[in-house]
Amino acid sequence: MYSAEVLDHFEHPRNGGVLSDADASAQMENPACGDTLRLMLKMSAGRIVAMRFLARGCVPVMACGSALTELVQGRTIAEARRLSREELLRAVGGLPAASQHASHLALDTLAAVLAKLNGKS
Repeated sequence: MYSAEVLDHFEHPRNGGVLSDADASAQMENPACGDTLRLMLKMSAGRIVAMRFLARGCVPVMACGSALTELVQGRTIAEARRLSREELLRAVGGLPAASQHASHLALDTLAAVLAKLNGKS
């Protein structure tokens, strides 16, 4: 049912945990299913140098949180804002139609944390 990439990110999440010295953090919840995703990030020299996530929910939410942190680290805020849903879905090897909500939650949470960085670098 799930791709090898989804299962790998779920079983071996990258960048999970709390980033205690984060420059910004945001948490969002999918009201339909109760999944939650919290993203924390640290900036230096205009780039995202560290990103961590905490997730509660289904396998795809965990996988999308993990993959998102890998995709965004090293990018500028503007580059991170341009991360597409298709790029995230490719990183997790695709998702079944019933699990597409996980990619939306991940990108919505990314947008929320980036919005908190307005004026910061």
